[in-house]
Amino acid sequence: RKRFGQNFLHDRLVIQRIVASIHPEPGDHLVEIGPGRGAITIPLLETCGHLEVIELDRDLIEPLARRCSGHGELTIHTADALRVNFCELAGDDRLRIVGNLPYNISTPLLFHLLGQAGCIQDMHFMLQKEVVDRMAAVPGNGAYGRLSVMIQYRCRVTPLFDIGPDSFRPAPQVTSTLVRLGPHREAPVTVINEDLFADLVRRAFAQRRKTLRNNLRGLIEGPEIEALDIDPGARAETLTLQQFAQLANHAARQGNSIQTRSN
Repeated sequence: RKRFGQNFLHDRLVIQRIVASIHPEPGDHLVEIGPGRGAITIPLLETCGHLEVIELDRDLIEPLARRCSGHGELTIHTADALRVNFCELAGDDRLRIVGNLPYNISTPLLFHLLGQAGCIQDMHFMLQKEVVDRMAAVPGNGAYGRLSVMIQYRCRVTPLFDIGPDSFRPAPQVTSTLVRLGPHREAPVTVINEDLFADLVRRAFAQRRKTLRNNLRGLIEGPEIEALDIDPGARAETLTLQQFAQLANHAARQGNSIQTRSN
């Protein structure tokens, strides 16, 4: 269905390469988002013996269950992944999450998962190449932005390989990339208030052509930025993760908050 943004993977060689990259093992608590017609579902199920899947399209449920019958124990959750509590699904385990994410929900779904990174072992996703480029971008790169900072604060980002449009039906108009996200056991930077950190990063990139002095006004002022040895005339795309943490921690220590300093 067009509204679900579905593109079904069918290339056997690509499927084999994806499964090899995930390297599933018996006992893994695997969850697949958007199994579709089961291209990756069946080989994962055969390796692990049990797999949970989250599928929103009810028309795909019965055919999927039929195709997977005899390959292992499949648990199907008919739900919107954006509303799933993954930590509740994990129980005492840490999840391994995989999926060919619809392009129309990939970014909000990534942010939803980042908020639950503590109960996730790793994630392997097929995403639009442009999105993966943004996730892995470094300061000074034109692709570097809010997504880069927030993903890298939570995870190690490893782009694995590109997948051409012809590997899908219907063929999308873009190239995809398989990416591995490994949640940090220990955060690469110290952040006092994560909500304030997220808000500051959002504001800093809200208008990319404007300087930190302008974008962060009302939350942290120019002289405060300069006192941290950061140029208030710089643009957000030049700052490192450590510098964003410095700014947010200074704002937190000053008692600044999202609610009181948002105007």
